[in-house]
Amino acid sequence: MELTKISENNYYFSSSINVGYVHEGQSGLLIDAGLDAQAMKKIIKQLKENNLPLTHLFITHAHADHYGGAAFLQKQQSVYTIAPKFEEAILRYPLLEPLYLFQGTKPLKTMRTKFLEGAPITIDEVVEEGQVRCGEIQLTCLAFPGHSEYQLGVISNGYLYAADSYFGMEALHKHKIPYVVDVDDTLKSLQRLLQLSCKGAVPGHGAFEETFYQTVAANIIYHEHILKEMEELLTRHDEGLSQEELIYHMCEFYEIEVSTIASWMLFRTAITAYATKLVKDEKATFLVKKAALWIQST
Repeated sequence: MELTKISENNYYFSSSINVGYVHEGQSGLLIDAGLDAQAMKKIIKQLKENNLPLTHLFITHAHADHYGGAAFLQKQQSVYTIAPKFEEAILRYPLLEPLYLFQGTKPLKTMRTKFLEGAPITIDEVVEEGQVRCGEIQLTCLAFPGHSEYQLGVISNGYLYAADSYFGMEALHKHKIPYVVDVDDTLKSLQRLLQLSCKGAVPGHGAFEETFYQTVAANIIYHEHILKEMEELLTRHDEGLSQEELIYHMCEFYEIEVSTIASWMLFRTAITAYATKLVKDEKATFLVKKAALWIQST
């Protein structure tokens, strides 16, 4: 978790899960909060060592790796906390994330880890796309849904903090099948990124790039490849595949080792999102047979 300077007022804490930072005068803003208290301790320490203020916190979306350190920060000091609509409900009630991943059933203890459920936090202001003031700092918020329901990226001084609207290529290949809840929205958000005029961008996972458009374009190609592989898989099975069989075959193709219930739930969500895109495009259909959800090529 290393403080990296981008410009006079823009920074980010570089790690496997990036955290943005902007300051102006006596105002200092964190963009996301890292996975846990340990990550936040490192952030606070480096800000103090560099005599940088911390007055505001902006959470881009309600996934625990991006807000898990927020509760510790709020206990340490007063910080004005801002979050997107819809996402703020999960930040207030983090049980909602493992609950929806477990299909509405109260989740097992093994699913209630810091990777899926952070500590609840107080939200001072709920925002939508548009202009947001954080003390002396002016932000432009942009909606990038797809990875979550109402994820917001922010632009400050011409620099984009993109959250998980796109991934650095190393992170993308590491996860193999990236977590998404809506592939249509994901692709639209990526297309929107290509239209932005920015000095550079920090993704939630990956390095800052001044010319990030090539990485965004590669993300689009990657998602389209997953869709193509799934479509071809379904055409090889005339009678279709059950949801569980589809998950198995997709994980096998991408050589993904799924060893925990929690990781299986995450892959189930993502793979079902890709299947849903094929259904929307009338390339596949959902049906129920043998008391199970099946996906069949059209």
